[in-house]
Amino acid sequence: MLIRNGLVFTGEGKFAQLDVVTDGDLIGALLPPGTADTTNQTVVDATGCYVIPGLTDIHFHGCDGFDFCDDSLEACEHLASFELQHGVTSICPATMTLSADKLRSICQTAAAFRDKQHLNPALEQADLIGVHMEGPFISPAKKGAQNEAFIQKPDRTLVRRFLSDSKGLVKLISLAPERDGAIACIAECKDEVAFSIAHTEANYATAMAALQAGANHVTHTFNAMPPFHHRDSGVIGAAFDQADCFAELICDGIHISAPVVRAAFRLFAGRIILISDSMRAAGKPDGTYTLGGLEVTVHGQYATLANGTLAGSVTPLYECMRTAVSMGIPLEDAVTAATITPCRSIGMDGQYGSLEPGKKAHLLLLDQQTLDIRQIIKGSVQLPLSALH
Repeated sequence: MLIRNGLVFTGEGKFAQLDVVTDGDLIGALLPPGTADTTNQTVVDATGCYVIPGLTDIHFHGCDGFDFCDDSLEACEHLASFELQHGVTSICPATMTLSADKLRSICQTAAAFRDKQHLNPALEQADLIGVHMEGPFISPAKKGAQNEAFIQKPDRTLVRRFLSDSKGLVKLISLAPERDGAIACIAECKDEVAFSIAHTEANYATAMAALQAGANHVTHTFNAMPPFHHRDSGVIGAAFDQADCFAELICDGIHISAPVVRAAFRLFAGRIILISDSMRAAGKPDGTYTLGGLEVTVHGQYATLANGTLAGSVTPLYECMRTAVSMGIPLEDAVTAATITPCRSIGMDGQYGSLEPGKKAHLLLLDQQTLDIRQIIKGSVQLPLSALH
């Protein structure tokens, strides 16, 4: 396939007038305009479009009425199909705080779904490239929409069971570093899985101890953690000081205000990961839904528990990226934060996240004026315009 006449987002994080040649499921080459051989090529005209990598969401729970924790192949299929239709070509869905047995079953189901995808790469689904365990190793005081009944202390044996049950698909584990055993768990398992600071009361010293032990990630930065205080800067200050720490951001216009989004992109330049943190109501009408067994009311862009606590979002990742741009974030930075940086954070950047030869041929064509998605390409799969929102 040849995609020509577009402004292509390169591996250097800049737009350039290039033609993209794909070779089956992979990027074959990026060439100067008009130099590609068109013989026996399917040609896609990207005039007036940006050509960017497909997005990667490493933190979302559900969409289209389904949740990853439904623990079924059907739920995985709906999640993967909906995400692809909304510009997300690879996914790393998140669990909730549930019983250890239930979480292990979810890991096994995820591995089975990944194996099923590998048998048919032409499915109109986002690739399942990881699992994010958000809980059960969190703080009850900062549980948010998580079920306190299943919260437990970090357990390296359970961590390794998650890894085994998922056949290595678990890529990220969120935990509260102040919990007994957390630092030791990070230090012992850091070479097997990435750890993220989350749902925590940790002060600066405790957060820094976790990062120095091997954690390298902050889950939905600013949410479910102490504020960025001028005396004890907490998790946010520690993440700022640790240069290799990634910072997730829910940029749905609800969880984080525009000035804080702009400040975060400066504080964590090159390290921001845009996430949706979406729950099953994403893509569905207002009403009552569930998240982790808890009842959630959805009205407009707000998803809340009965006590008013935000319970994830209902905004797909692509719209979060576009919201970031509307808040003043340069398009190049927003695209980077929704493509290569999340892949880098879970060790999948060798295959996904950028338009470079040898990587997956996952591309979005965006209208240069409106940023509407005009075409989604995933290897041999081209979603028709009628499938797009």
